Amino acid sequence: MKLWRSFCMALTMYSKIPAPQVEWREENMAYAMCFFPAIGGVIGLLMFGLIALSEALSFSRTLAAALLTVLPLAVTGGIHMDGFCDVADARSSHAPREKKLEIMKDPRAGAFAVIACGAYLLLAFGLWHEAPLASAETLVLALCPVLSRGLSALAVVTFRGARKDGLLAAFRDASDVCIVRVVSVLWIIAAAGMMLWRAPFAGGAAVAAAGLAFLHYRLMAYREFGGATGDLAGYFVQVCELACLFAVVLAEKIGGLL
Repeated sequence: MKLWRSFCMALTMYSKIPAPQVEWREENMAYAMCFFPAIGGVIGLLMFGLIALSEALSFSRTLAAALLTVLPLAVTGGIHMDGFCDVADARSSHAPREKKLEIMKDPRAGAFAVIACGAYLLLAFGLWHEAPLASAETLVLALCPVLSRGLSALAVVTFRGARKDGLLAAFRDASDVCIVRVVSVLWIIAAAGMMLWRAPFAGGAAVAAAGLAFLHYRLMAYREFGGATGDLAGYFVQVCELACLFAVVLAEKIGGLL
């Protein structure tokens, strides 16, 4: 039952996927991060379905790209994009660390958040417009949300926290750290392995991009904020997925020249 409650907790916290409501207690959060990558799996499956529908109904690439850009936001309710925007506001302030942490807690969106969100969506739309949607790279693209969430879950129970309170601190403190670390690594290995098996060149590029995004997350979080927060975790998921998408598109373009 604890696993089931943790599964439901992960779904209700990090997605709009219907799930039974469970009580906000530490024991119900112990394994929630183990199921975080499963939400990425749902997004990946929906990507496959959307691509198949687009092909069957002869959608234009413009419409397909727009739908694929919006799809993750629809599944997650924009929780990770909210963190991305908060971090954009904080980093753009160039304020001391304590002030940046205060800015991230402000529920209001600043000008830099709006600019960053618009730029992100525009880039994602452009990349989806160029992405190979009827090839081996499709599986790689569908697994990117799984890989990003596996790395994010690992960071929750590995990185130092910038605060003693907050959403990330609550999940980190309630987690069975050893179990979550092992399961997160298994998710990462499974996703990366399938990406490399299905499309070695594009998959390798995506895995490398995810690794660089993870390194950037670690260095930036520690240097600018003193550790990780829930907003920074959301920022990482968004940056990681955009980096993977860019890597797949770039690999496909380079492969076409060889």
